[in-house]
Amino acid sequence: MAHLETEEIVHSRWGRCVRLSNGAVDLLATLDFGPRIIRFGAVGGVNEFYEDERDFSNEKQESRFDVFGNKGNFHIYGGHRLWTGPEIIPRTIYPDNEPVMYTVIENGIRLTPPPQVWNGVQMEIDLVMDDDNRVEVTHKITNLNPWEIEFAPWALTAMQSGGLEVIPQNNSDTGLLHNRVITLWPYTDINDSRVNWGDDFITLRPTSSSDSAFKIGTNNVHGFAAYFNHGNLFVKKYQPVDGGVYPDGGVSYETYTKKNMVELETLGELKRYQPGETAVHTETWQLFLNVSEPESREEIREAMEEYMSKTV
Repeated sequence: MAHLETEEIVHSRWGRCVRLSNGAVDLLATLDFGPRIIRFGAVGGVNEFYEDERDFSNEKQESRFDVFGNKGNFHIYGGHRLWTGPEIIPRTIYPDNEPVMYTVIENGIRLTPPPQVWNGVQMEIDLVMDDDNRVEVTHKITNLNPWEIEFAPWALTAMQSGGLEVIPQNNSDTGLLHNRVITLWPYTDINDSRVNWGDDFITLRPTSSSDSAFKIGTNNVHGFAAYFNHGNLFVKKYQPVDGGVYPDGGVSYETYTKKNMVELETLGELKRYQPGETAVHTETWQLFLNVSEPESREEIREAMEEYMSKTV
């Protein structure tokens, strides 16, 4: 195992952050709010994650957030975040604007924000990095209420637009029974030029020139999605449960794009959690450097076979 560097820094835009690096790649997690894993990329290289460049410093709290008290407005900010599904307002958009504690753990860090008092949950994210530019991301959500609640852990990673997302299709032969689920939202144009519906893969090319939102969900039995951008390849893996109950029509993977970003989103099972019970949802990220974007469906297939064999 290579020596991992962990240090607290002050970022010019995001304030206090904790940095984790194996010498080849690094990530930054915010400490003044969130948490957001606001950066992931090659050391000294471009940030693969999206960052919202807007100025939030002088905004007034919107009335829809008053139910949470004086916590300000919710912002995506960018990077990776943890939510609960299905998307229900105001529960989902809890303003996570308070300072975050971090703890150094073996080969990584643990991020612990304050409890979401209005929602009655405690969130936590563990980040563990290895030599292969791989990060294991363990999301935990604990029910703090004296009654049971129902939710699905929901992990969203906002990437910069301009790349190519690849989502595998289920190609198992189920005879006369259906073998895939695709969910659409009211604003989703099924003929959107950014999406290509292939039998083996769905591809999405987000572009900063489009202001219209696009979102789809799939059951994604293969448990991964890939994103080519900046001459690199980001792979996000998880373990969907065969026969599991999932939100939004039974999908464990969703993707959303609008203008400057695209979100790669995985979900855990939709369950009822007793007081004190914790939901755990784990992803694995891996960044492959110096990978050319495929130019045909055959090249996509070859790239997925090559790089998925290198993941665990």
